[in-house]
Amino acid sequence: MKPTVRITALAIAGLISGATVASLVVTDASAVTTTANGHAVTSPTEHRMPVPVISSAARSATVESQTGHYAKPTVVLVHGAFADSSSWNSEIRYLRRHDYPVYAIDTPLRGLAFDSAYVEAQLKTIKGPIVLVGHSYAGEVVSQVAAKNPQVKALVYVAALIPKAGDTAASLIGQFPGSQLVSENFRTVSLPGGDTDVYLKADKYGTVYGNGLPKSVIRTASVTQEPVALSAFTDKATVNPPAKTPKWAVISTQDHAVPTAAQKFEANRVGAHITYTRSGHDVPSISPAAVDRAIIAAANSIH
Repeated sequence: MKPTVRITALAIAGLISGATVASLVVTDASAVTTTANGHAVTSPTEHRMPVPVISSAARSATVESQTGHYAKPTVVLVHGAFADSSSWNSEIRYLRRHDYPVYAIDTPLRGLAFDSAYVEAQLKTIKGPIVLVGHSYAGEVVSQVAAKNPQVKALVYVAALIPKAGDTAASLIGQFPGSQLVSENFRTVSLPGGDTDVYLKADKYGTVYGNGLPKSVIRTASVTQEPVALSAFTDKATVNPPAKTPKWAVISTQDHAVPTAAQKFEANRVGAHITYTRSGHDVPSISPAAVDRAIIAAANSIH
């Protein structure tokens, strides 16, 4: 994972230059889609090419009244634990190529209440309808935010936790067997103030999180991974995802972090449109085409 600048800094840079900065890094990716057990399955073929992307704010807000086409919703991407916003590089490139305004927020990973407030503050700077996308732990975050922000018109969950009020990340992950997010695979660091940062042990990163990524990527990502506060595993969701907001879920079938059965149960529980992809937990990097399709479907539901 590459170090990124907080979205607030990006917004300042955009104001200075007269443009909205969508992301500092993007990648090129393609994927091959096949069918397994009646479900769409995506196999990744990805090639990363970091390049700067700057989009015109005026262009992203244009209404093409002559053709009856209206401005596209803004897509906001929220990464999960052990990652940063560069995990969405492929999706950013795809969305910009299709003229969607897009933000990738670098979430602090300091716990559900803090992270939800942080994302909510970022959304207040965006005008118009929003498709809010969360990977992994960020499924909890986007659910909390969407319940409070009427601008969020669609939700996309990517190998994500989808809570009901009272659920925790630990309870959602642990309700079905198979997760390797267990203490013996963690490296922990005690912090001043009493909280604890959690990392995946470097030699376990590829097994737990990055299965499906190239070995060279795993070796780097296992070192540059972002820690998550231990409290994020035990913080309780305070609200249900908004019932009337349409939802999509991309479920990973080779996930060693959040069991596939848990993802399916949680997605069905909230009435999400479900697709499956043959991927480990890092779906945004391993199987971006599956994510792209879900985002476009969600965006197309907004009128």
